[in-house]
Amino acid sequence: MRAGSPAVRARVPFRTRRGLCRIAVGGPWIRARYDAAMDEEVALYEEGDLTGRVTGSAPRSRVRALNLPHAATAVMLRDARGRVYVHRRTETKDLYPGMHDVWAGGVVLAGEDPVEAASRELTEELGVHGCELRDRGVFWYRDEHTSYLAHSFEALYDPAVHGPVVHQPEEVSAGWWMDWDEFTARLADPEWPFVPDGRVGVERCLRLMEQEERTSDGPQ
Repeated sequence: MRAGSPAVRARVPFRTRRGLCRIAVGGPWIRARYDAAMDEEVALYEEGDLTGRVTGSAPRSRVRALNLPHAATAVMLRDARGRVYVHRRTETKDLYPGMHDVWAGGVVLAGEDPVEAASRELTEELGVHGCELRDRGVFWYRDEHTSYLAHSFEALYDPAVHGPVVHQPEEVSAGWWMDWDEFTARLADPEWPFVPDGRVGVERCLRLMEQEERTSDGPQ
């Protein structure tokens, strides 16, 4: 693990829409949670439509099997020092297992508001509560594995306010803080195993940051 504030890995309660259960790493609870997740109803969208108009719903298992267009949230956790929280996905993930990522997120469930979904996923995956989410816009991502409308956000993290980072054990195998310049340098290496959709999201975020910097440096 790299220098910086280490995250806590723990046997933790996990709150689902069905209630509270306890997950034991490597035990039958993880399989049960996975099976339950595959049965969850996921909101469907018209592919390419940026307005977020819902067209229906389907179980997550069907969405994955048929690569149906849906929506997902993506939250990048930053701190006051400008660092970004990088994590490694578990080998049991159904999508991009074992790869690095900086986005905490997941699918938007049927009837769920994307902002509420983003806050929920940030708490579930990284244990962080109450972060204000800065909207970074929406975009479509598609490859042979997934097709979704990404609702992207940044969250400014303060451990004194938002609590420690605690990994959801069936989602995150490790995590650490990384300086932004170091992160972007690593991301420029095509050999670094980083999730492809997350790479697209970061590149888009970098362009937005450059535009904001040019705007702030413009005529007053």
